[in-house]
Amino acid sequence: MSEGDRTRWDRTYADRGIPTTDAIGVDAVFAAHRDAFPAAGHAIDVACGQGAGAIWLARRGLRVHGFDISAVAITQARALAERSGVGGRCRFDVVDLDDGLPGGPPADVIYSARFRDRRLDEPMMGRLAPGGLLALSALSQVGGSAGRFRAAPGELCAAFPGLEVIAAGEGQGLAWLLARRRGNEVPSG
Repeated sequence: MSEGDRTRWDRTYADRGIPTTDAIGVDAVFAAHRDAFPAAGHAIDVACGQGAGAIWLARRGLRVHGFDISAVAITQARALAERSGVGGRCRFDVVDLDDGLPGGPPADVIYSARFRDRRLDEPMMGRLAPGGLLALSALSQVGGSAGRFRAAPGELCAAFPGLEVIAAGEGQGLAWLLARRRGNEVPSG
């Protein structure tokens, strides 16, 4: 990501300030499927921003590693995790995802809200543990405008064909996919 992008995101998060603990939660598109998320294991929050999703996962009982390009957002996520009583279950690091998904153990949950980078599809599939859950939402061209970081119609399901779809949809400028990796199969992607 360019230094200009990093600066823009730092400024955006600085202007927002640290969210209150009331802001913690799963992306609204997954709210009806909260019970599909495990209550133990390891999770990754890709482009975690201020950490609301990561902290929600930690409150469920998972250990969560969140990544974001913005040092300001990461500082805010750490502070929010501490205030929420889950600082010991969360780790947040500044990562430029243009360099790829950082290495680490298989994840029981890979969560990414309102972020899309097609270059990460294969690495995310490779990190998803057998039985693991992928929860991905992104801006969409369906009901929204076209753009480099917007999912095309049907793109998310097509990008992860080896997963068992729990819920998926697109509209009003948003696309989402909630899907599980089957048993010990290596999904194609």
